[in-house]
Amino acid sequence: MSVAIIIPAGNEATTLPRLARCLASLDPQPAEILLVDGDSSDGTLALAQALGIPAIRAAKGRGRQCNAGVAATTAPIVLILHADTWLPDDAVAVAARTMADPRTVLAGFTAILAGPEKTRWVTSAHNWLKTFYAPALFRPWLFVRGGRLLFGDHAMFMRRTAFEAIGGFDESLAVMEEADLCVRIVPHGRTRLLSRTVTTSDRRVAAWGEWKANWIYLKIGIRWGLGVRVKTLGTLYPDVR
Repeated sequence: MSVAIIIPAGNEATTLPRLARCLASLDPQPAEILLVDGDSSDGTLALAQALGIPAIRAAKGRGRQCNAGVAATTAPIVLILHADTWLPDDAVAVAARTMADPRTVLAGFTAILAGPEKTRWVTSAHNWLKTFYAPALFRPWLFVRGGRLLFGDHAMFMRRTAFEAIGGFDESLAVMEEADLCVRIVPHGRTRLLSRTVTTSDRRVAAWGEWKANWIYLKIGIRWGLGVRVKTLGTLYPDVR
């Protein structure tokens, strides 16, 4: 099965050269790559095109950008890649092999957060754990049906048919749009967190501090789990770019 890589981006000019090298090293190559720029002010769109990354512009908002990217591609497997996340060279083969199991509808890699100074083992471990404990605590009836909680750092990938059947990402959500999708996709099959890893920039953790970052993640996660002010949670999650 062929794979389309969709990259929602906003003011990511500094990360694009490394991203371009990562994409060029993929073997096999994906059938499609598309960066979707959300009204960047730093020349992200032009730089992506100069680096050979196909790119379009869409209204700002990660859900809107991802939906636009999926609509503009055709491959049966859709992989959502953040611009500051770097895939293993065989990621396309891993995605195709994972989706060869008809029971699996959504999957993601284990994310390791790292930067120039250190690897964020505490936050990486918490990210791994909340894949399981969050749905077990807040959506146990979905957990037993194979539901798991994945986020953008996981380079999540899914079947296009299921994505389209649930209407894609909820564009009204500023954060937790991936978690919302994970909940809505459960009737179509199980979700898997793979033992294979991707590396994600620790820039947000570095800006906030590790303990503050994990407190913010936990606070947002609990409020989301309880259904409290879901559409305004973005105010608790400031942009660091």
